[in-house]
Amino acid sequence: MRKLLSPRTVLFTLVVLALFAAISTPSQAQIRISVGFGPPPLPVYEQPLCPGDGYFWTPGYWAWDGDFDDYYWIPGTWVMAPEVGFFWTPPYWGWDNGAFLFYDGYWGPQIGFYGGIDYGFGYFGEGFVGGRWDGGHFFYNRAVWNVNVEVIHNVYNERVEHNVINHISFNGPGGITARPRPQDEAAARERHIGPVAAQTEHRNAARGNPELRASANHGKPAIAATARPGDFKSGAMAAREAGGEYTPHSSRGAAPGGNAGGPHANHPHDLAPIDRSNPNTGNPKTDKKYQEQQDKLISRQNKDREKLQQQQDKEHARLAKQNVDETKKQQVEQRHQQQTEQLQQKHTQQRQQLQQKYSPPPARGGGKKQQP
Repeated sequence: MRKLLSPRTVLFTLVVLALFAAISTPSQAQIRISVGFGPPPLPVYEQPLCPGDGYFWTPGYWAWDGDFDDYYWIPGTWVMAPEVGFFWTPPYWGWDNGAFLFYDGYWGPQIGFYGGIDYGFGYFGEGFVGGRWDGGHFFYNRAVWNVNVEVIHNVYNERVEHNVINHISFNGPGGITARPRPQDEAAARERHIGPVAAQTEHRNAARGNPELRASANHGKPAIAATARPGDFKSGAMAAREAGGEYTPHSSRGAAPGGNAGGPHANHPHDLAPIDRSNPNTGNPKTDKKYQEQQDKLISRQNKDREKLQQQQDKEHARLAKQNVDETKKQQVEQRHQQQTEQLQQKHTQQRQQLQQKYSPPPARGGGKKQQP
């Protein structure tokens, strides 16, 4: 007589098959994050010196910690490439159907799509110019990577024109709008592997460090980059400055189940007044022009707030006439909260772009192209 498998055995088998399918799939892994606000701008920081031949630069990025409802910074670091001929495609955040998706990074023979995010140091939004493999050895481009030529001799110097600098950290409305090129899609279908053990340990160490949470550092982490994975002391680099304006969300940084220090902003009238930043370019004429542009932008944003508030007030009036139940009211309030947060996020990105337009060019490193 044929023996029937128990439900637990069947479930276990299905889980194993699903995991195997996920590991074997060549596309970039994605993790759905149901959150209505994006990560802070990328901080400005210097790249630590490469610790030795064979190490590959992996840019820093913002990750999400659901236990604390907060983004946290994973410092950029040098990692040994897992295979000869493999490059690192960085992770990125993308917006899809009302939620942010996190696309994890991977190692592979070609650089794939990383959201159009300008991570700097050879990752300027598409492709890669930090180095190349030749004859089983990796050759470093000193124009964008910080390499000691007395220790590492397989180097070259190829300058890269990169004049448009931004610190936007996600792809989607209010952020980067790049789409994958055919070569990016081809790279995603090739054989590749996910983050190696050293990268996973590095990420876990960052998650356990309260100073790296966005609610604590306001987009300017004390540890922005490290010379080796998980080593947050020797050779670690602090952020020189935040990549732009950042206001922590009301629920960020709270302990699980705790009070984050105030209610959500359900409506535009609940938002704090828009802050004005003081320009400091060293050029009085440029500062004056920035101030004029900022005043115009804030005026438009206040009109956007008022328009959305009026739309939501009309909905409140209709609900009152219809005498709907509490469930319907809660659904409408949740939608209003999401609308308000999305508007605030859009406005923050607009102000960041204006600041970056009038910001002086970064010094050596600074999260962007380096000079040799």
